[in-house]
Amino acid sequence: MPSRTPTIRYGLLLALLVGGLCTTSVANAASDTQSEEQAVEAYDQEADGEHRARSAGESLIGQPGPDVTVTTLDGEQIALSELYGETPVYLKFWATWCVPCRQQMPGFQEIYETYGNEIQVIAVNTGFSDTADAARKYREEMGLGMPITVDDGTLAEALNLRVTPQHVLIDRSGHISYIGHRDDQQFEDALQRVVQGNDDDESATQGADTAKVKALNVGDSVDGLTLNTLSGDVVKLSDEVTDKPRGIVFFAPWCEWYLEESQPETSQACRRVRETVDGLARQGDIDWIGVSSGLWASPADLEDYRDANEVSIPLALDASGDFYRAFGVRQIPTVVLIDSSGHVAKRIGPQDTALAEAVQSIVAK
Repeated sequence: MPSRTPTIRYGLLLALLVGGLCTTSVANAASDTQSEEQAVEAYDQEADGEHRARSAGESLIGQPGPDVTVTTLDGEQIALSELYGETPVYLKFWATWCVPCRQQMPGFQEIYETYGNEIQVIAVNTGFSDTADAARKYREEMGLGMPITVDDGTLAEALNLRVTPQHVLIDRSGHISYIGHRDDQQFEDALQRVVQGNDDDESATQGADTAKVKALNVGDSVDGLTLNTLSGDVVKLSDEVTDKPRGIVFFAPWCEWYLEESQPETSQACRRVRETVDGLARQGDIDWIGVSSGLWASPADLEDYRDANEVSIPLALDASGDFYRAFGVRQIPTVVLIDSSGHVAKRIGPQDTALAEAVQSIVAK
């Protein structure tokens, strides 16, 4: 999965080899040595994913599960809070572009088939650089039978999503019991514990409140939002009049290379927007800031991205997802332009190539 180190590409290549997505054989001893190095790198990335998931989920263990009603791809509504006290719940976050998700999917389907009504299994597509249509196509391709929902960011916020895949086990009493990334023995043991929990447990609680925040639209004033940049500066967005318009670039540091094969159009869009913004920033007509999702990203990852691509605009990590939710951003790259009066002026999506023209239109006002 995405990493701050360029050598992750070799780890992903090994993952493809092991997962049966590539059948190229190793031809000589030098390649054998390289494969061993790749195996180490792949293991390191898996360990990194587990560390990120565990660290983000540590504070949630023992807390009530989220009070969310999800709608599946087939239109079925599942109220999680109605399950608490009746059956354990297994939520698995995934994405169509995620290599380890694909590797784990056969085992995920097997869990769904094996446990049946003993646990409510739900596949939660992150909705991040993904769509319902892509999820439906993936379901058919992988032969998945469990309910699938596309998250709008609500579950990701409630459960501190930081990686894909991410497992969340909620026990029969309605409390979060386990959060992890690997499909390993620790996960299997945790799954067994929640399935074999005390059927007489009456300590079910109301799910944790997960009220949605209304996203800002074009014309809305921006107030009360702040960001801390990598350099330690505090950027405040408000409805007060400023000297210049502001541009916010929503991105991920792994977009350009990790999505190069699975979502080439998105990868190209991320590169195009980065290069366009770099040129616009040199003109000095607008203040820019890049805001990275917290999914598979850390401050160190942003630093490596900045240095490798010679990015000049300030960068910030939205680890909590507050900025992405505030502006309703689910697809990358997205650019939001705020005029000098502090109002949302324009929103430019991934495939909109008229960014320079949009900037000129608000500068000219």
